[in-house]
Amino acid sequence: MIRALYSAASGMTAQQMNVDNIANNLANANTTGYKMRRTQFQDLMYQNVTQPGTAAGQQTTVPSGLQVGLGTRPVANEIVFAQGSFAQTSNPLDLVIQGHGFFQVRMPSGETNYTRDGSFQLDKDGNIVTSGGNPIEPQITIPAQAQNITIAADGTVSYTQAGQTNTQLAGQIQLANFQNPAGLNAVGANLFTVTDASGQPTIANPGGQEGLGTLLQGYQEQSNVSVVQEFINLIAAQRGYEANSKVVKAADEMYQQVNNIPT
Repeated sequence: MIRALYSAASGMTAQQMNVDNIANNLANANTTGYKMRRTQFQDLMYQNVTQPGTAAGQQTTVPSGLQVGLGTRPVANEIVFAQGSFAQTSNPLDLVIQGHGFFQVRMPSGETNYTRDGSFQLDKDGNIVTSGGNPIEPQITIPAQAQNITIAADGTVSYTQAGQTNTQLAGQIQLANFQNPAGLNAVGANLFTVTDASGQPTIANPGGQEGLGTLLQGYQEQSNVSVVQEFINLIAAQRGYEANSKVVKAADEMYQQVNNIPT
């Protein structure tokens, strides 16, 4: 019975982590470019009362054995990089990546971070920056007198000036791709950093031959969180927690009966 207590307790702890993950998904249901996370679990070690395959006689073996599990644990909350829906905006600097890829962001430390959030703006010097004020990489500057900013599907940024009809080229937005994007490290503010699990980035123009998506101007990618699915997951997690708590109660009642046996 002591195993039942600890196994049920591990199940309750795992469901607490599951609810924490669901809460974060729901909290970011309206976060631009947010990608939901899915909690994954593993069973713990088993106590082999009878090892499967143990000899039962001179010519026979135990077909299945007797193994008692010791509970479960959360091992990962994988990022699901499914495409979110698109919302049209009036900002010509809002961009969506249609397909794979990440925008590159140069941080004050000089390090490059990566994001799916294409809500860009101009700073006081005309540089295209994120909502946090960090410039994209490679840096692109738009003159103060520029009009009709156009960002093509391949990342080419151009503009016109007052009184002129010819377009001027401002630069080229490049995207990064990873062999395992789920291995990126989320650092907040819609940013990711490289890890050994993600691998090093492959840099190329949007829509190129590296499997990168194309850009769509004037749109934002919404969170890919399904509120309905998250509520279903929440109900399942609550019921799982409740079931494990009943096991704890049942084991406690059995202990109580044992302790009440007269000696």
